[in-house]
Amino acid sequence: MKYIYEFIGTFFLVFTIGMTVLSPNSLPLVAPIAIGSILATMVYAGGHISGGHYNPAVSLAAFLRGKLSSLDLGIYWIVQIVAGLIAGYLAHYFKDFAVQTPVNLDTTKVLIAEFLFTFALCYVVLNVATTRETHGNSYFGFAIGFTVLAGAYAVGAISGGAFNPAVAFGLAIMTVTSWSKIWLFILANLLGGIVAAIVVNLAHERSDNVESLQEKHHNKHHHH
Repeated sequence: MKYIYEFIGTFFLVFTIGMTVLSPNSLPLVAPIAIGSILATMVYAGGHISGGHYNPAVSLAAFLRGKLSSLDLGIYWIVQIVAGLIAGYLAHYFKDFAVQTPVNLDTTKVLIAEFLFTFALCYVVLNVATTRETHGNSYFGFAIGFTVLAGAYAVGAISGGAFNPAVAFGLAIMTVTSWSKIWLFILANLLGGIVAAIVVNLAHERSDNVESLQEKHHNKHHHH
C-alpha cells in the first residue's frame, strides 16, 4: 500500500504543478499556493502509510535517517518518477499539448537554487516528521507544504522551483524544461537531501540504528 500512496501523492503534486504552470491560462502568482497546498494535504493523507515523501530527494534523506530500507528507497524512487511522468503527460494532454518554450536555465543558478530549497525541504521534513522531539505533531504537513510554497516564490523564476526529481521529470515531459537539463535537478536535489540528512543526524541521533548499536555495545561490555 505504501507504494500506491507514494504514487498517488506524487501524481497529484506533479499534476497540480502542471495544471497551474502550463500555459494557456497559467497562474504564475497563484501556482505556488496550489502546489504547497496539495503537497500539505497529500502529506497529511499519506504520512501515516508511506511517510508522505512524494519526492526522491526526501526519500533519500529519510533513508539516511534510518527511516526507510534500501529496497523501499529503490521502489519509492521508481514509483515517484513514474507518477511524475504520468502526471506530467496528463497535464500536458489537458492543456492540449501546448507548446512550451523550455525555460532557459542557467546551470549554476539552477544547481544552487535547487540545492538550497531541496535542502530546506528535506531539513524541514526530517525535523518535523522523523524526530522523537516533534513526534505526533499535527503541523508537519503545513510545514512541509509551506517550504515548497516559499521556495517556489523565491526561486521559481530561476529553476522552475522543482526541489524534487520526480517533479523535474514531470516538467521535462511537459516541455517546461529540456531533458538535457534534468541531471541538474537530480544532482542538486539529491545533494540537498544528503546534506539535510547529515545536519539532522548530527542534531538527532539516527533513529533505530544508533539505539541498537548502543545496546549491542552495552551488552558486549556486560558480558566481559
